[in-house]
Amino acid sequence: MKKIVFATNNQHKLDEIRQILGSTFEVLSLNDIGCHEEIPEDHDTLQENALQKAKYIADHYDVDCFADDTGLEVEALNGEPGVHSARYAEGTDHDSEANMDKLLSKLGNNNNRRARFRTVIALIIRNQEEKLFEGIVEGHIAYEKKGTEGFGYDPIFVPDGYDESFAQLGLDIKNGISHRARAVAKLAEYLTK
Repeated sequence: MKKIVFATNNQHKLDEIRQILGSTFEVLSLNDIGCHEEIPEDHDTLQENALQKAKYIADHYDVDCFADDTGLEVEALNGEPGVHSARYAEGTDHDSEANMDKLLSKLGNNNNRRARFRTVIALIIRNQEEKLFEGIVEGHIAYEKKGTEGFGYDPIFVPDGYDESFAQLGLDIKNGISHRARAVAKLAEYLTK
């Protein structure tokens, strides 16, 4: 089984990726390779952030790796929170409740609730060129939080074709249709070629 490092210690993301990739690869976390430092993520685009993280791990640990960056882009808010999705609420870091509360407050009763989740994965295989894979799922923002599954903005994001939020649909359905699933499917197809 081929080993590859996913540049994250986010257990939710790790579980999701492992479930999507199945038994084809042994996906290691940053913790698994002894990386405990804070990896820089200070660019203005998802692509740049994903590449920055992957390059950092490849350069410092000499491993094949991939990194992702994901953003929720809300049409009525000119693409916010976008690249700042994890730290959208001021003074917080990955506080999902505060982030959702800020988003719902900024949207208010706006009827345009169109939104999309976008994931970009940067892959670095030693002695090969860098590759980027993108996954997008379109949907809308609900007026209130619903459901308990998943993480992040899942309780307020309703994907097109469904009447329930990601948090209500459950991980099996979400992992089959999500932005990350779509990007990972492209990654997996490339890796297995």
